[in-house]
Amino acid sequence: MFDQKTRRAISDIAGSAELEPALLAALIEVESAGRIFAEVDGRREPLIRFEGHYFYRRLTHDKRVEALKAGLASPNAGGVRNPRSQAARWALLERAAKLDTEAAYESSSWGVGQVMGANWRALGFENVFDFVSEARSGLRGQLRLVLAFLETHDLLEPLRNRDWQRFARGYNGPAYARNGYHLKLALAYRRQRRIQEANEGSVGLSRAEVLRLQRRLNEAGAHLQPDGLFGPAARRALIAFQSDAGLSASGRLDEATRAALTRRPEALPASIFPLARLIHNMGRVLRRVTRHQRALRAQ
Repeated sequence: MFDQKTRRAISDIAGSAELEPALLAALIEVESAGRIFAEVDGRREPLIRFEGHYFYRRLTHDKRVEALKAGLASPNAGGVRNPRSQAARWALLERAAKLDTEAAYESSSWGVGQVMGANWRALGFENVFDFVSEARSGLRGQLRLVLAFLETHDLLEPLRNRDWQRFARGYNGPAYARNGYHLKLALAYRRQRRIQEANEGSVGLSRAEVLRLQRRLNEAGAHLQPDGLFGPAARRALIAFQSDAGLSASGRLDEATRAALTRRPEALPASIFPLARLIHNMGRVLRRVTRHQRALRAQ
């Protein structure tokens, strides 16, 4: 669905907000079906969706009458149908822009996160044209728009906590349950999480993520040079941490390891890791003894 370049961009932007990359990837998957750009007259353009009811509200009376006659505006949501192809949607946007460019851009959702142009002021842009320039600058620009929207609408916390219903209500609107938006997000996250776990420990971690991992490992007693590179030393330190914490020593940054690393250092006394490893090993021995006893009784 996403190539390595796309995943790297998602990982970098997510890392700047200390957001798990799989969460941002899941949102992008649901909003764009995994598609990043559209080919429009030989150009790569962001995905768009034109909303005729937004356009209707942003026009003066005379322009509104003209837009209604041209089928470009409607007082009702869904009153102007979006064509299936992105090329046709861009043609629709261009027709609306000839009548009122600013209103047309504000009335469209842009990019992989389908952020409405009407949000330009709330997201800190000087005007809607700067907003559109960011959306058209490339994938990272589109992801920055998504992140800015999440930050300004207090949606980072529910996304981090995987509170799908609360997040869906804020991002998709109060009718989110009608199309099962929250369920789609949950399923997409599971898919993206599996892919992330398969990639982590190799090329799946951004430099910012590796830096945070190295610092966390150093807080736990490792002696790594924080350089943002996941090399043999970082892998050995991660395996040692997992072993000391009684976790599966996979050398991958899985969910259990993330949870252990993000605990406050003062909550983890230095003696806990050897103790946890001892308890873990004792448990393994006891399970073996129990299986052996059951086998003897069955004879």
